[in-house]
Amino acid sequence: MSPKPSRIAPAKKTTHKWQFASRIRPNVFGWRSSSAAVARTRDAVTEITNVARKDPVTGAEGAVRLIERLSPALEQVDSSSGALGSAVNRAIEALVPMIASAPVPASMREQWLERLYEAHAADQVPYIECLADYWGELCVTKELASSWADRLLGITRMALSPDKNLRGHYHGTNACLSALLQAGRYEEIRAVLAHTDFWHYRCYAVKALAAEGKPDDAIALAEASRGPWTPDGSVDRLCERILLDAGRTEEAYRRYGLTARKGGTHLATFRELAKAYPGMPREQILKDLIERSPGDEGKWFATAKKLGLYQLALELVHDSPCDPKTLARAARDYAEREPAFAEGAGLAALHWLVRGHGYEITSLDVWSAYHSTLRAAELCGNLEETKALIRNLVSAESTGGFVRQVLGRELGLS
Repeated sequence: MSPKPSRIAPAKKTTHKWQFASRIRPNVFGWRSSSAAVARTRDAVTEITNVARKDPVTGAEGAVRLIERLSPALEQVDSSSGALGSAVNRAIEALVPMIASAPVPASMREQWLERLYEAHAADQVPYIECLADYWGELCVTKELASSWADRLLGITRMALSPDKNLRGHYHGTNACLSALLQAGRYEEIRAVLAHTDFWHYRCYAVKALAAEGKPDDAIALAEASRGPWTPDGSVDRLCERILLDAGRTEEAYRRYGLTARKGGTHLATFRELAKAYPGMPREQILKDLIERSPGDEGKWFATAKKLGLYQLALELVHDSPCDPKTLARAARDYAEREPAFAEGAGLAALHWLVRGHGYEITSLDVWSAYHSTLRAAELCGNLEETKALIRNLVSAESTGGFVRQVLGRELGLS
């Protein structure tokens, strides 16, 4: 006998007092408050996450409430740096699963969707535009997704019509396509997208093919969509996800992983790749990344150092510039535990300082590199040889050079 379907208890109204409610409200941030807005948004997500761990329904209600408040609170803020938009996108990415996974009856979920749709429609800047891409996930069930697709499909067809008198922007277009995808209505997705090549919409045709179990066809369509107005990174990320979902991990890494994963720093890029491909040797990932960025080898120094690949780290800065301050810090911090590496890093710092590299270099930076190098050399037992190397290095600089001015008397060059 088949088990009885589990019943979802009616969601009780909560009276939880959210701290973010007083901090994120209409026009609370001024034009120059971008950093404060980013911090408050991050804090609000943390607050909701902590509540959701103990009470998923209350957490989901808080997530809906925060999304409703974001645009009215942020619309006066200067977002030209992109940091605020990125923070909001990350917030929505974190909040959507909380809303989707909350165990609530269909009536409550429908109320949440209505509130979110109204907030999305009123999003003038826009800040929560990406919410539409999660609409199918927010619907959870095929039935609710299909209902929303029916509701939005008419206007979406007009918005994507080849008729210039009909087509135009509709904020619900992506929500409609996402709902169609969740509902499994793949042919309708292809039909409604028949007259547009815009990747922001066409990616749903790619996702539909993947959902039908046709990963190679999906990737072929994605590749055919590349062009001057198509972001290559977005295509790479989608193709990578399709291959990963198909269990073709090695192919995903080789074809798309190295270009799809971009962090704010070289170390962040490496960490994202290492997290996505835990079975891939970390040293191999780093070497592949270095190979793909010729001329920027020195920028991977910090990553190699962090991984304990000290010889590789020194090789990277032998011919490719690296920030002398970064190298000097490595010489200082590693003098006791890895003196040979520290000595090499210090010599590299002086090498690039002599060649004029570095930003806002002071005499303190030069002395720091010098003393850290000598300390490491002393521990290696080759202090005099290293002093001679430094003397030759600095003597190659012109008489009026900055490093020579700082160290000249110390090295007997003045």
